[in-house]
Amino acid sequence: EQEGLPYLFKLRLTKNVQKSIEKAMGEMPWDDAGQGWWGRTAEIRLSGWVCQRRIVILRRPLDNPIVLVDEETGEQLDLFPDDNVKNRKKSRSAWEYSVLVTSIDSEILTIAQLYRDRADSENAFDELKNQWGWGGFTTKDMKRCQIMARCAALTYNWWTLFARLGDPDHHREAITTRPLLLHAVGRQTRHAGQKRLKITSLHGRVETMRKLFTKIAAALIRVRQSAEQLTPIAKWYRILSEALIRYLKGRRLLPPPWLTRQKAATAG
Repeated sequence: EQEGLPYLFKLRLTKNVQKSIEKAMGEMPWDDAGQGWWGRTAEIRLSGWVCQRRIVILRRPLDNPIVLVDEETGEQLDLFPDDNVKNRKKSRSAWEYSVLVTSIDSEILTIAQLYRDRADSENAFDELKNQWGWGGFTTKDMKRCQIMARCAALTYNWWTLFARLGDPDHHREAITTRPLLLHAVGRQTRHAGQKRLKITSLHGRVETMRKLFTKIAAALIRVRQSAEQLTPIAKWYRILSEALIRYLKGRRLLPPPWLTRQKAATAG
């Protein structure tokens, strides 16, 4: 706020935040916030805050039934004490809540989508730190830290694209793909002018590994067959097109003109 920068954060459900939720529960209407969420705006001033701030209260119905159990006896507690069992589903519902605080003056749908996009980007940083050791190398020399961080990020990008060739519709994290695809023994043989690579997996999910490697091999074969006369940069963009086919939807990535000119000047 002091720097005039827009912000968007998620609030903990403290007592004062819960009071705002309780107040909003009986109010109408709730605006569509996308992906099954509904939202309302309000203002709140928590302890330690110097002013009131805009909050966006989001809620969505829970599909799975909630059951309360007594921890001491293990006895299931009835959430619906009404005697009229037939009307329980009509008169009762369970909701999941989330509260955002923001300085952005946009509609509820935009605010909710901005936070969902932010959460998706944070997942990549969490994977980099916890599965690739991005935060595991520190020294007083900033240049060495930057080099190691770039090495980890580059390896993460390469491995993610490699896994995408096998499963272009999903992002597979390294914690599962590395043991699945690396715990294997490979043997290359040559016969009648052809090379064959035989991979023997040590992983329990052999069938899943086989399907992924088959798709990866098929994608690389398609690139090789259609890119024999292309430059290394153009070949690399063909590989990217195969890995990101879900997002490109039939389009093909092309290297930017400045990169092609720079490569030609270097070769000359």
